[in-house]
Amino acid sequence: MPKRKLMSPGNALAVCFALAVVFISCRGRDREPASAADGFQALGPQTAFQGRIVFQSDMDGDEEIFLLTPAGLKKLTDNGWNDEFPKWSPDGTRIAFMANPNGSYELFAMDADGSGLKPLGPRDGRTRGRSGFAGLAWSPDGKRIAFTVEKKRGPFRSYQTWDLDVGSGRITAFLPWFDGQIASPNFSAAAPSVVFTGKKTMGWDVAAADLETRTAAFISDGGGACRAHFAPDGRTVAYVSHAADGKGDIWLMDPNGANKRRLTERDVTYDYFPGWSPEGTRVVFCSNAESQYPYEGSWALWIVDVATKGATLLFDSPGRDVFPDWHD
Repeated sequence: MPKRKLMSPGNALAVCFALAVVFISCRGRDREPASAADGFQALGPQTAFQGRIVFQSDMDGDEEIFLLTPAGLKKLTDNGWNDEFPKWSPDGTRIAFMANPNGSYELFAMDADGSGLKPLGPRDGRTRGRSGFAGLAWSPDGKRIAFTVEKKRGPFRSYQTWDLDVGSGRITAFLPWFDGQIASPNFSAAAPSVVFTGKKTMGWDVAAADLETRTAAFISDGGGACRAHFAPDGRTVAYVSHAADGKGDIWLMDPNGANKRRLTERDVTYDYFPGWSPEGTRVVFCSNAESQYPYEGSWALWIVDVATKGATLLFDSPGRDVFPDWHD
């Protein structure tokens, strides 16, 4: 792992709004919901794929969780509040997500078909807040969930990431030894390590932590990188970088930050929120040509082939389709 040191606590509190927009929490601008005549239930994938992809969309007027399969589209949540940032459990039987039925966002889980919905963990004021589109991740054994909430004090926002023991409901600080803010964690299935978006003096960048040695370092090159996600075999990390065109592209690198290469080469679009296919040969991501903010523009789901860099449209609804997670 690179020797580059992390910032001090004072520097980590510096605010850089231009590079933090990915994490700004927003309940979304009002949109016209898709009516029955629009037939969003009849929407389906526009390119062939295998497995199951969960994602969030406001195609019916507010944020709900949807399931996309080769057979079509299924709505997993249906209520009057926002359900956001779904993540499959490692065994594919459950989906964890953030929701705000009581105003503040809390962690919930449901079965793969949308049944068995229940809150996770105690009703603890420390772990409730705004979702911030900040993210969550299951540990490889499915026993823990790391999740991020946004706290807002006046014009300032901070991000707190917590570690939930799924069995007992006990919540502790995630990486309490890390010197700074953490958002959007993701675990490796092949090694005791995690990647996340960490706060630097000027904005955010991708960091990696060794869970055994309790050490961490930034592994991206600066300039606004985020949303790191391990490949299934743990050998590659997909992430978002503004380095090439200033808008955001999907990039790949080794877990130690070496061998960086651009995967999506689309200068007119904002490409964000990568997630790997189960076999690790393709990456699902979100794209639009209007705005980098996840609550603006017409976001759609795309798939890019890692070997050829060929990108194809997977799914596009009348709403904003974001934060996909792919399982077999």
